[in-house]
Amino acid sequence: MIVEEQWPFASVSSEITYQIQKEGFDYLDAPIRRITAADAPLHYAPNLVAAALPDVPRTVKLVKEVMYMKK
Repeated sequence: MIVEEQWPFASVSSEITYQIQKEGFDYLDAPIRRITAADAPLHYAPNLVAAALPDVPRTVKLVKEVMYMKK
């Protein structure tokens, strides 16, 4: 699981994901998941910024999904 407040395209997390899959694919127990900002320009309104950036509930939900936990 890689969490980053950057756009998904050409970000640090995309390079980390590439290197992990290139060098350590056989050691992975689950697919690599990235949580990034929305692939759109960042807004000025605080509620839209909060919706576009990664947050704790979304991160916890996706971590549990990767760990094959139901709840």
